[in-house]
Amino acid sequence: MTTTFDLTKLLRENIRQLTPYSSARDEFKGEASVLLDANENAFGSPLNRPFNRYPDPLQHQLKLKLSTVKGVPARNMFLGNGSDEAIDILFRAFCRPGVDNVILVPPTYGMYEVSANINDVATKQVNLTADFQLNLEGIAEAIDANTRIIFLCSPNNPTGNSLHREDVETVLANFDGLVVIDEAYINYSRQKTFIQELTEYSNLVVLQTLSKAWGLAALRLGMAFASEEIIEVFNKIKPPYNINQATQELALAALDRVDQVNEWIKTTVAEREKLSEILRAFDFVIHVYPSDANFILVKTDHPRALYEYLVGESIIVRDRSKVALCAGCLRLTVGTPEENAMLVAALGRFVPSATIQ
Repeated sequence: MTTTFDLTKLLRENIRQLTPYSSARDEFKGEASVLLDANENAFGSPLNRPFNRYPDPLQHQLKLKLSTVKGVPARNMFLGNGSDEAIDILFRAFCRPGVDNVILVPPTYGMYEVSANINDVATKQVNLTADFQLNLEGIAEAIDANTRIIFLCSPNNPTGNSLHREDVETVLANFDGLVVIDEAYINYSRQKTFIQELTEYSNLVVLQTLSKAWGLAALRLGMAFASEEIIEVFNKIKPPYNINQATQELALAALDRVDQVNEWIKTTVAEREKLSEILRAFDFVIHVYPSDANFILVKTDHPRALYEYLVGESIIVRDRSKVALCAGCLRLTVGTPEENAMLVAALGRFVPSATIQ
């Protein structure tokens, strides 16, 4: 079956009829010497920076810069306070509370379920296969008349692997709701991004972020790429000034340093492969899963004991042993060469307890 995607039918009625808030900066285009429209402090800010003025509500300069980096027109781009804002807007725009549902494919990023619960939207869980790939038959069986969104994370968190591209394309071509592909870790992946497929699939939304490879986690700047019609929905719902001026300025400056970021990515990938090989040699490590991200999922006989031991060594990792299909697993972020050496040295001193967990 080929998708018969209709955005109008998918959109909630109250959102379709919503008149968005119109900010002072929305109503005026161009240059002016006297700004007396937004009740700002005209004297300036104590920081001697122009932070007394509200920022561009649609982040035009930043989107144009991102457009040259990503190869996607600015009109197909939404910027949010982290990817989490984009995820929340998807629920509020397209899912009727207490009526509609979304499909999740555990193990996956936990914020999809949290945001669903906040918005009173049911989730249908279709576990990945044993090798962390899509269960296409299970997804097809889970879809019903009220299924609005399917969330796919690739490279996946916490498993680290990329989903088979042909499987993702199958979902896109056969589901008449939204398919959201979260590519937070795409910079570390051998797979190519789906953002070049926006013209091919009208139901596609791609999430990316500047928090990972770009090293801007503290700025909380996420990106959503989609058709112009879907982006218009995002902009209709978002708070008027969701990206502050400082974040816009710092992100613009960072985007001029692509070479630095590419060097970090190259080093991280090399360290990931080196660390994976070292981890396989430890007796208490059962399996090291292949990764397309900046972290490694490791299965061990002693997940909790190892986690607590590393905490005692002032090394913090993530215990994922209670997550679906991840029994006995810890997730280890790939650090700097020096940090990775400290981790390896600490693991070399680890003595498993007599109690197998």
